[in-house]
Amino acid sequence: MEHGSDAAVFRLREDLALVVSADFFTPIVDDPYIFGQIAAANALSDLYALGARPFLALNLVGFPKKGLDSQILVQILQGGADKVAEAGAVIGGGHSVDDPEIKYGLCVLGTVAPQAFVTNAGARPGDRLFLTKPLGTGILSTALKGGFLSPEDPAYQRFLETMLALNKEASEAMMETGAHAATDITGFGLLGHALEMAEASQVKLVIEASEVPLLPKTLEFLALGMAPEGDLANQRFCETKVKVEKEVDPLRVTVFYDAQTSGGLLIAVAPEKAETFYQRLLERGVVEAKVIGWVEEGPPSIQVLP
Repeated sequence: MEHGSDAAVFRLREDLALVVSADFFTPIVDDPYIFGQIAAANALSDLYALGARPFLALNLVGFPKKGLDSQILVQILQGGADKVAEAGAVIGGGHSVDDPEIKYGLCVLGTVAPQAFVTNAGARPGDRLFLTKPLGTGILSTALKGGFLSPEDPAYQRFLETMLALNKEASEAMMETGAHAATDITGFGLLGHALEMAEASQVKLVIEASEVPLLPKTLEFLALGMAPEGDLANQRFCETKVKVEKEVDPLRVTVFYDAQTSGGLLIAVAPEKAETFYQRLLERGVVEAKVIGWVEEGPPSIQVLP
């Protein structure tokens, strides 16, 4: 795939294409079962961003032969298997290596109609921009590692719920409605992935900062310096093509560069279909989705309004 997509699409026949992607990372939480679920949900998002339906996954594992209880690995794999089953797919094996640092993820396979899959290159002037999950997982993860976010804090539970939620329902609603473009929000943050969409589509994206949903305590922890190091790299990558109006809170803009784990989808929908799409999201339980902006003609860029 072009335009920075993490998935590959291979046409098998006139009416069927195979979609393949892979993703894995180190633990983001201490609970091995939950970590396995989050890693699986994150890997599956690459398929959902294209509108594909996953059917098979392979485990990708790094785990030390000595020094850790093997039950930790069992719980990680069970978490991954359960999340893949929730997606309607199965795990058919995988590969492991002896690694002193735990790593887990999946190679995921899905199918899609060759003429129907969605990329980040189809956004059109007038389209409404929907974001299906709140931002802040990178900042809250840093706060958790630093001991500032406790597992007993309600903000921690919201942090987990967001990452554990599959993008399945949003993807299916997107395909039913006929969205023009989509991307999942992961390592490059909202503005990084939005800029990829703008460049791929040759349009300007306008984002209303006040409309972008954030996880509880995100701004509070950010004010304490809980920004991951990678967020600054994201900002440097984007800043020449991102114009932020002076009235916008700088802290909120920093969150827009925050690298997300198992983040939501950014979806461009024609204005006449926006209300229908929103209702379908709500019917499917995607209750935190919001319209955060729109698409305009212009050189590939992003404008952030208050």
